[in-house]
Amino acid sequence: MMKLFKAALLAAALAMPMTPAISLAATPADILVVAQNIDDIVSIDPAEAYEFSSGEYVAQTYDRLVQYDAADTKTLAAGLAKEWAADDASKTITFTLRDGVKFTSGNPLRAEDVVYSWKRVIVLNKAPAFILTQLGWTPENFDSMVKTDGNKVVVKYEGDFASAFVLNVLAARPASVVDAVTLQANETNGDMGNGWLKSNSAGSGPFVLKTFRPGELINLTANAEYFNGAPAIKGVIIRHVAEAATQQLLLESGDVDMAKNLTSDQIATIAGKDTLITETYPQAAVHFLSFNQKDEALQPEAVWDAARYLVNYKGMTDTFLKGQMQTHQAFWPSGFPGSLDETPYTYDPAKAKQILADAGIKTPITVTLDVINSTPFTDMAQSLQASFAEAGINFEIIPGTGSQVITKYRARTHEAMLLYWGPDFMDPHSNAKAFAYNEDNSDDHYQSTTTWRNGWAVPEELNKATKTALAEPDQAKRSAMYVDLQKKVQEKSPIVIMFQAATQVARAKNVEGYVNGATSDFVYYRLVKKN
Repeated sequence: MMKLFKAALLAAALAMPMTPAISLAATPADILVVAQNIDDIVSIDPAEAYEFSSGEYVAQTYDRLVQYDAADTKTLAAGLAKEWAADDASKTITFTLRDGVKFTSGNPLRAEDVVYSWKRVIVLNKAPAFILTQLGWTPENFDSMVKTDGNKVVVKYEGDFASAFVLNVLAARPASVVDAVTLQANETNGDMGNGWLKSNSAGSGPFVLKTFRPGELINLTANAEYFNGAPAIKGVIIRHVAEAATQQLLLESGDVDMAKNLTSDQIATIAGKDTLITETYPQAAVHFLSFNQKDEALQPEAVWDAARYLVNYKGMTDTFLKGQMQTHQAFWPSGFPGSLDETPYTYDPAKAKQILADAGIKTPITVTLDVINSTPFTDMAQSLQASFAEAGINFEIIPGTGSQVITKYRARTHEAMLLYWGPDFMDPHSNAKAFAYNEDNSDDHYQSTTTWRNGWAVPEELNKATKTALAEPDQAKRSAMYVDLQKKVQEKSPIVIMFQAATQVARAKNVEGYVNGATSDFVYYRLVKKN
């Protein structure tokens, strides 16, 4: 019966539109074949790519002057620049390019390519352009801010931040360096090659695009001349397979080497098979419970303190959140430089009740809890409702659409809120500003931060520490500052950070070297081997 079911499921997969033909033979020894849902891709041009799957693609085909590499996704390392010198006083960084680097077209890397790449992002002004424009760059001033000097690129920036922050901005996706000569040759009506790059690559990365068919596949060929060492495999084929059941079937039958969108139930089933292996990777989003400080009943710090012991962290991650989230209690995600991975709080209702009693807090307290009306958020809300009731804090759950919940949150009209937050780029300030900074808490000074939205007038000590860390030029010292800042927020804040999202990947046991960092920009195939 199971064989008949598998046969029927495979037949259905073969009949699906926009799905590539699937062979029943084993995958080639030197090609990695991946089953993945990639229908989110709007563009694969690094100046426009702003989706999860397109970010993964850019990481394979392009480089930046400085980058977090497959060998160590936690350390900012030399990329196309072999060295750089920062002058924080004059807000200038001078990058010296590597010698002998070539784009996959064969064209040599030049300083002019770097300048063209960044200016192209600013001029095209697509979705991710804001990441670079925060350096004070505009189409009008760019030529005076970024210049070439032989094989050097001299960068000027504006803002109250140190060069360490700028380096992380320039390690982000839109700062990828493109082959200016190739793009200029393929420009149409002043589009700076944007149309051509929707189906081609013009980078220097470990892979070159062979074929891209939207909603169908991405076919990558290894770049044998890659400056950091040629990939161990000759290519990667990412097949668009939308259905998780079909992904599982293809993986179990050996028609793909890796499946990336399986459910937690499927992962549990696969975990017991001798030929397959599953791994869990932390992702960037952190999930939190927050208390609006405009509500007088939620202002006592004892309420915040008790709340940290009323979350059934393990109970949720061992059941309905298994494989989807991991306990994490700091605002900067694990897997990023500067993260605080200590989890000092556990579910302890007796301790929570004592904290409230010692502070003279009268219970019961009734609090409305806004939540997005979908799984797993509604399940999380129900768990919180049950566990907080143990200490006399009674949640009245108010489910709503995502837009309804967010609109209420931005208006600061909620009482308690269950939501999540993710960084826009790889720098701890992206989250520190959201969780540890708020110098103007007035209603007419809207800020897109968790602190302002929860009406929390952040203590001056934390505001000052956030600005000091942003301006610190030494990367190691700066990371240590953010760890200390997280400890303070972890200990005393009306925002209770509970979990970090996770993703699970299943693969054949003969596949080694796959790297899946905390964002799609940190997915790397260049170290993969098939034994």
